[in-house]
Amino acid sequence: MHKFNRKFQEKADTVTTQGVIHVHPKGFAFVSPDDQKKYSEDIFIPKHLKRNAVDGDRVEIAILPKKKAHKGPEGFVKSILDRAKKELVGIVWVINPKGDYLLYLQSLGKSKTALVKRHSRANYHIGDRLLVKVMDWGNEKDSLLCTVVKKIGTIEQPQTDISAALKDFGIRKKFPQEVVEQVKRLPKEVKKKDLKGREDLTHLETFTIDPETARDFDDALSLTEDKKGHFHLAVHIADVSHYVEEGSPLDKEAKKRSNSTYFPGECIPMLPEELSNHLCSLKEKVRRLTLSVMIELNSDGAVLNYKIIRGFINSQKRYTYEEAKEIIDGKKKNPHYATLKRMEKLCLLLKKKRFERGSVDLALPEVVIKVDKKGKPTVYEVVAYDITHQLVEEFMLKANELVAEEFMKRGQKAVFRVHEPPGEDNLSTFYNLARSLGFPLSNKMGVSAVQKVFELAKNTPYAEQLSIAYIRSMKLAIYSKENVGHYGLSLENYCHFTSPIRRYSDLVVHRLLFSTKETEEDELAQVAKDCSEKERISFKAEVHVVMMKKLRLMELYQKKEPDRIYSAVVSKVKPFGIYFEVSPIQYEGFLPISALYHDYFDYNNESLIGQNSGKSYKVGTFLDLYLEEIDLTTMESKWALSQPNKKKKNSLCRSFKKKKRSKSRKNS
Repeated sequence: MHKFNRKFQEKADTVTTQGVIHVHPKGFAFVSPDDQKKYSEDIFIPKHLKRNAVDGDRVEIAILPKKKAHKGPEGFVKSILDRAKKELVGIVWVINPKGDYLLYLQSLGKSKTALVKRHSRANYHIGDRLLVKVMDWGNEKDSLLCTVVKKIGTIEQPQTDISAALKDFGIRKKFPQEVVEQVKRLPKEVKKKDLKGREDLTHLETFTIDPETARDFDDALSLTEDKKGHFHLAVHIADVSHYVEEGSPLDKEAKKRSNSTYFPGECIPMLPEELSNHLCSLKEKVRRLTLSVMIELNSDGAVLNYKIIRGFINSQKRYTYEEAKEIIDGKKKNPHYATLKRMEKLCLLLKKKRFERGSVDLALPEVVIKVDKKGKPTVYEVVAYDITHQLVEEFMLKANELVAEEFMKRGQKAVFRVHEPPGEDNLSTFYNLARSLGFPLSNKMGVSAVQKVFELAKNTPYAEQLSIAYIRSMKLAIYSKENVGHYGLSLENYCHFTSPIRRYSDLVVHRLLFSTKETEEDELAQVAKDCSEKERISFKAEVHVVMMKKLRLMELYQKKEPDRIYSAVVSKVKPFGIYFEVSPIQYEGFLPISALYHDYFDYNNESLIGQNSGKSYKVGTFLDLYLEEIDLTTMESKWALSQPNKKKKNSLCRSFKKKKRSKSRKNS
């Protein structure tokens, strides 16, 4: 055991707990304790004290005595109780002289490789994607000893990106036979008997607004304004609970998945398509069952009263965000123009109220990677967070808030969406960034100061960089049976209610609203924990695939246009180099200090300054870069500064891979 472990072994032995370890890409980790009553926050595990644990493992940890009062608890891994994964996806990286295969495991990074012994009946090549079973995890420094389950494809085949990620992150795709059989017994359309006891809302002017690629429509909207200037907003949400009975095969499978997972060009749904895309989806010109939040607001956007009802609707129109924006802007005539303008008006009132209570508006554009039928990326699109996205978001936030308030009024236990405030250290990092970019700030920290930064940055090139930095300073929002509020939205009460087709937490909330039986607290705590964990896994899988698609797209650009120049801005400065954000594709790259112009650089006050040239690099410095090489196996890229009057050397990806492989062979 490490000497640091031994130093505290005697004391720490008396304070132990168990939980799930979450490993950061940089190597350190946090453990979420099983006993949430005793340990209200995660325990930090330094990189060198996590032993051989990998992300998702259940571990036993020893907790170290606190060094500083303001620091959170720290500990070290004593033992690994249960491995999160028995199977992994690896890419053949090196074939040694004996014919053994060394595999690179993308989900674990360079901290762990896998060794597959040569087999007379198998013949693999560098770049093959293999699903392997772990036979021996070894110690911290050893490669995993594995056997091959099957070949998925090769790293050069983009159609294998998603299938590899599903296996690597343990995401379920195929529905069990008992679920398929249950779905077959469901009606194709809403039956008349299902309308009994429900409020008829088909007279309301109702429509949906969603992305162009959407197939499952959770929510629809209605809005009128009376003579007093009061708004009457109806947020209609698909009543999935009517068809997914608690404890049924459908429910059990939805619970295991916890959420839908979205990849470029493909969705892995929580519910079978017969439900998600048809029977529960609020499609236009068909009758659908809903849980609807009917809200009356005054002319300032304050809620006067509300009710939550079971109803049924008939959506008149399915709009894309782009279509709705054209209508609001007056570029396209439409019978729903007046209502859309009314929605815009109410949205701005709700945004104003949210700002007044301390919420920060992070209107980040979304980068969408378009792929062909074989999963090959063709182009990226930057989707602006315009007024149509904002109005849908504001109305969903209001419905979620009121449902959470309803539970609090009733004194009823539920599954809440909670978000704790960030630590002082994280916020100070954000403040230092803002100051380094030239935004005047006092030493007093608070939400109003953060709002001021974003107001000043709104029309500057730094708005996106600041938004990303602020998001990174935040803690993750999670599900909990305890309502501790939502820091990011500045709300005391908040839950997820508006997406039961794609989130199990919302389905549970729907049941709780109209349930006559009392749900056990332990059951709700488990649902909250499972949903939080599965959401984290899906997010990691989504980010992994999107990153791979971005690399493939940049590789395509490099082949077509080797001298292509990319614009970037420095996001972090370290003594060993600079990190930068490539705009607008939102890709973070790195330049080692050796790749800067020929000079000696001093690191001073989070800046690199050239001793001879005086050239400085600090956060916010704009760069012109060209891409030299990409390695899809390690998901790494190599960049160089664009130098005036100097022609770029055309270095192909293939030569980079050969160079990497020969180096690996030498080291092995």
